[in-house]
Amino acid sequence: MAANLTVPPSFGLPPSNVRRKILIRSSDCMIKCCCSGKTIRIRKIGHGSGRKVRIQAAPALPFASSQSLMSSRQEKFFPRCTPKNSGPQFRDTPPKRDTGIANEKDWGISLNEHVNESGVNVDGSTWYRESGEDFGENGLRCRWTKMGGQSHDGLSEWKETWWEKSDWSGYKELGVEKSGRNSEGDSWWETWREVLYQDEWSNLARIERSAQKQAKSGVENAGWYENWWEKYDAKGWTEKGAHKYGRLNEQSWWEKWGEHYDGRGSVLKWTDKWAETELGTRWGDKWEEKFFAGIGSRQGETWHVSPAGEHWSRTWGEEHFGNGKVHKYGKSTAGESWDIVVDEETYYEAEPHYGWADVVGDSSQLLSIQPQEKPPGVYPYFDFGSTASPTLPKDDDDDDDDPSPP
Repeated sequence: MAANLTVPPSFGLPPSNVRRKILIRSSDCMIKCCCSGKTIRIRKIGHGSGRKVRIQAAPALPFASSQSLMSSRQEKFFPRCTPKNSGPQFRDTPPKRDTGIANEKDWGISLNEHVNESGVNVDGSTWYRESGEDFGENGLRCRWTKMGGQSHDGLSEWKETWWEKSDWSGYKELGVEKSGRNSEGDSWWETWREVLYQDEWSNLARIERSAQKQAKSGVENAGWYENWWEKYDAKGWTEKGAHKYGRLNEQSWWEKWGEHYDGRGSVLKWTDKWAETELGTRWGDKWEEKFFAGIGSRQGETWHVSPAGEHWSRTWGEEHFGNGKVHKYGKSTAGESWDIVVDEETYYEAEPHYGWADVVGDSSQLLSIQPQEKPPGVYPYFDFGSTASPTLPKDDDDDDDDPSPP
């Protein structure tokens, strides 16, 4: 299967462009985050802390391709549920790259009651579907459904596990894990998890979502890995981030970014991306911004190293004083330098595009999970660490089949 990945170009973005733009990434669940993929301009409306903003799209800064690393004959997974008394359809398509954390409705989690069935399809492939319910301390209840199958020759295989969990402390969890391989030797694994709990320090409700995805090519030295996370609380505290890695034969690249909103107007955003080839060429770009009530700073660096060891870099910074004055400074190894104070509006985001109200509205299945009935006089203890990982059935050969990060 042919790889379809574009290696990122050099990040020679002039400081005049870098200074005024915030990189935002838009995922499948409509979360707009500070990452590559779309460059937007944030313009403050009116006066004050800068909480009201206007967003205007601008050309994107290329880094890694948004296309799938290993494109397949099929663009999407087959439907996850099939008519009664028929087996689940075969999946042989790796997950797509750069999709972030999808909403729970896009995963189609449907937990079957007391199912234990298997069969053989017309083409000779086999399938199975099982469900169960496990119980633990503190009223822990875990409902799960497993399904999977193999091609007639055993070269292709897929597995999926869906689950929901709850306990007497109010903890709720919804999740899915998938893995597979196809006849071309491609292998993949992904998991998604969404949890609700009460923070033991602030006593505030929190919702956290995470996703990990990885895939390997069976015909090339190629693969990719992504780790995404989002955290929200009922007072507006929000944290989002992602770590990504990819490789295509002699070329590799990495990307990390993060956002943090304290719910009171303070915001921190950063991103760091770099790439290299086996010949010794390396390049990268990074920036960071911190703001509160119109006062803050930005700084960044773009750099490049040649195979001969020649190094070029440009660093830049901004200090925003909140009175319409901005101190701009920077220099490069090519002899550029500037240090000026200008009259300029301050552009930044004080609140996330996707926050607590949005995630609550998109978590109806998580919120509807019903815990076991608590006996009179029983008080739950709060130990979220013991319930963070689902108690799920494990196949004997899982360790051999699940691919490792590339």
